Amino acid sequence: MNKLLLIIIAAMLPLSAPADDTDSVAATIRTLEDTFNEAYAVNDLETYFGMYAEDATLIFYGARQPVPKYREEWTAEVAAGGGVDRNDVTDLRIQVLADRDVAIATYILETDSHTAGGESSTIRAYETDVWQRRDDGWKIVSMHYSEAADD
Repeated sequence: MNKLLLIIIAAMLPLSAPADDTDSVAATIRTLEDTFNEAYAVNDLETYFGMYAEDATLIFYGARQPVPKYREEWTAEVAAGGGVDRNDVTDLRIQVLADRDVAIATYILETDSHTAGGESSTIRAYETDVWQRRDDGWKIVSMHYSEAADD
């Protein structure tokens, strides 16, 4: 194909998805984030882990962790008596990519939790969740979590 024809074709393509489709996807992701973070807040591990793709890339505290390992460790902690007491989300921002099959949610978390040994902590963190529409619905395919620096 010649260069001029490619330029003409590119100019005819929409720069972004129609607003109503993009808004619909953003609303879906907002609802999914609410469900995801509420499940974490009440230690509903089935719902919480069901929202991850099994092959998702998770990054906690600067290290990658496979979903099965995270599920195993967190399930054991909750079964032993640890868990989350509060998980508040603020500053949720959603970006829908042009194909409308991928969306990125970023937000600030403030979480109170306790260990099985009774130690309590409050952590303020940033989280980024990348959602992808798959055959089995929307799934988190990448998550990056890091503690916020002291203000």
